[in-house]
Amino acid sequence: MSSEGRTRCQVVVVGDQGTGKSSLIAAVATDSFPEKCPPVLPPTRLPHDFYPDRVPLTIIDTSSRQEDKSKMEMECKKADAIVLAYACDRPQTLERLSTYWLPELRALQIKVPIIVVGCKLDLRDDCQPSLEQVMAPLMHEFREIETCIECSAVKQVQVAEVFYYAQKAILHPTAPLFDQELQTLKPRCVRALKRIFILCDHDRDGTLNDAELNDFQVKCFNAPLQPTEIEGVKKVVSEKMADGVSNNGLTLTGFFFLHALFIERGRLETTWTVLRKFGYDDEIKLRDDLVANPAFKRASDQSIELTEKALDFLKGVFSAFDLDGDCALRPQELEDLFSTAPSSPWEDPAYSDAAETNSVGGLTLNGFLSLWALMTLLEPQKSLAHLIYIGYPGDPASAFRITRRRRIDKKRQRSQRVVFQAYVFGSHNSGKSALLNALVGRPYNEAPGHTKGVHRTANVVEQIGGSRKTLILREVNEESVTSLLGKKDALTDCDVAAFVYDSSDAASWNRAHELLVAVAAYGEMNGMEMPCLLIAAKDDLDPDSSCSQNAIRVCNEMGVEPPISVSMKLGDIGNLFRRIVDAAQRPHLSIPETEQGRVNKHYRRLIQRSLTVAAVGTTVAIAGIALYRVYVRRKENS
Repeated sequence: MSSEGRTRCQVVVVGDQGTGKSSLIAAVATDSFPEKCPPVLPPTRLPHDFYPDRVPLTIIDTSSRQEDKSKMEMECKKADAIVLAYACDRPQTLERLSTYWLPELRALQIKVPIIVVGCKLDLRDDCQPSLEQVMAPLMHEFREIETCIECSAVKQVQVAEVFYYAQKAILHPTAPLFDQELQTLKPRCVRALKRIFILCDHDRDGTLNDAELNDFQVKCFNAPLQPTEIEGVKKVVSEKMADGVSNNGLTLTGFFFLHALFIERGRLETTWTVLRKFGYDDEIKLRDDLVANPAFKRASDQSIELTEKALDFLKGVFSAFDLDGDCALRPQELEDLFSTAPSSPWEDPAYSDAAETNSVGGLTLNGFLSLWALMTLLEPQKSLAHLIYIGYPGDPASAFRITRRRRIDKKRQRSQRVVFQAYVFGSHNSGKSALLNALVGRPYNEAPGHTKGVHRTANVVEQIGGSRKTLILREVNEESVTSLLGKKDALTDCDVAAFVYDSSDAASWNRAHELLVAVAAYGEMNGMEMPCLLIAAKDDLDPDSSCSQNAIRVCNEMGVEPPISVSMKLGDIGNLFRRIVDAAQRPHLSIPETEQGRVNKHYRRLIQRSLTVAAVGTTVAIAGIALYRVYVRRKENS
C-alpha cells in the first residue's frame, strides 16, 4: 500500500520495564513531561496533520511483564513499525537489545522496520560511548533496524522525531529500495527506475535533457526546476560520476546515482514519491488498481486473448531486442527486454520448457508469442501488467479481447478463437510428454519419464489458407484424472480432448478407452461436451491387432474420428496439430456419445414427442369445443 492510500499507521513501543516507554508516548501526545504516568497507556492517536505526510499515527504501549508477553506479541504482529526502547542511564537495557529483544522479534517473524530509541538522554553519562559507536555493530547484525535515535521526554529533546522516523519508515521504507550491506540500489528498484527513465525520455536519445528533467520534476513534485537548479543537479552528478551526464543531459547511470544519493542522505521520500507517481506500490510493483481490468470478468466458458494490436506491438518488441538478428531471443536479450519489469514473467515453472527455442536455447518469435498467449490465458492480469512494464502504448485494455462463449460457438458450429487449449489424456508411458515436446520441436527422448504437476506446451500452428492459431497442450497425469473430473468446472477451459495410447500395447489402449468414456460421460452430465480425438502413438513399433480393431469399433460406436497414427520417435506426425486445431474450431463435431448418453437422448426424445402429441391433442380438443359452441349458438338462433 502506498502512502497516498494509507489511512493510518500503527507503531508499537516495546522494551524493558522502566526504560521510559510510557513517558515517551505521553510526551509526544501532550508536548509535555507527565509527572505521573500509568504503567501502560491506552492507544494514543496522533492526528493526520501532526507530521508532513498527513497520515494519522496510532501508538500502542506495551507491558514488559512476563504475564503480559502474549499480548505484547500479538500487538507486535499487527504493527507497521516497532519502536524498541532502552534507557540511556542503564547500560544493561542497551545490552538486552541484542541478547533478548531483537532475537525475540526475529523469532516472532516480525518483518517491519524497527526504530531503536534511547530514552532519558538527559541522564546519560558523558563518559559513555557515542550513539554511533554503540549502534554501528548492532545495525550491522540486525539489518531490520531502520534508524537509531536518543531523546529526552523531560527536556522535550527529539521526542517528536522518534515517531516521525517510525512513520517515515512505514511510508518510505528503506528495505525495498536499498541494500544496506552492499550499499547499492536493489534490483527491483533499479528496474522500476529504468522504466521511469525510459518513459520520461520522450525523444528516446538515452538521456534526460533539461526540458525532460523539468517535466519529470513537475509530474512528481508539482513544481518546476529553475535552470540554475538543473545545472546544479547535473554538476553534482558529473563530479561524482563522469558518465552520469552527457552533452545531451542526464544519463540512466546518473539517474540511478541521484536516487542512491537521496537514499544515502536519508531522503527516501524523494525516491518513493517518484515511484508512486508512476504507479508503484511498497513492493515496487504496479498497483493492483492499475492492472485490474474490469473487462476481464467473463463466463467460465470464455477466455481472454491478445488482440492484433497487442501482437503487432510484441512483434516489434521482439525485433528491437533481437540485437544479433538471429530471429531468436537469447537469455540475455530476454533479460534486457524485461529489465523494466520486476522480473521475467516466465520464471514461474508453468512457463519453463513451454515454448519453442532454437538449437542454442534462444526463444523464437513463435515461442515468444506463444508464451504471451499462454500467460494471457492463464493469468491475464499478469499479462496486462507486463505489457505495461515493457511500454505498451495507449490504453492497455485495447490489448485484450474476450472470446465468445463456447456454447454459442457450438450452436453456430464455428469457433472464433485464435488460441485453443487441448487436454492430453493417456496412461503412463503412452507418449503424452513426447506429444507435448513435438509441438515445440523438441527432440524425442528415449528415456521414459513421469511428468509431475501440470505440464503445458504452446506453439503457433499454421492452418490451410494461411491463418495462424496458437495451440496449447496440457498434459493430464493419469493419477490426477479422478480428482480432475470430480470438479464441476474442471474442463471449462478445454477446447478439445486428446487421448493418447501406445498402439503396440493393449493395456494402454484399454486405459485410453476408459478415459475417453469418463470424459464423455463428464461432458454429458455437465453440459460440457467437447470434441475428442484418439491418437495412436508409437506407430514405429509392431502394432497390437486388438488395439486397432477395438479402436475402430469404439470410434464407430461413439461417433468420433478414427485414431490418428503417429510416431514421435521417427518425427512422423503428419498434420496432427492442424487436425487438433480443426477439431477445436468445429466444436459441434467429433463429440463422443456414451451408451448411457444415447439412452438419455432417446428418453428425452420420447418425452419431447409425448409432449408434442399432448400439445396437439389439447389444441384439437379446444378447437372441437369451440366449434361445438358455435353449432349450439346457431341452432338456438334458428
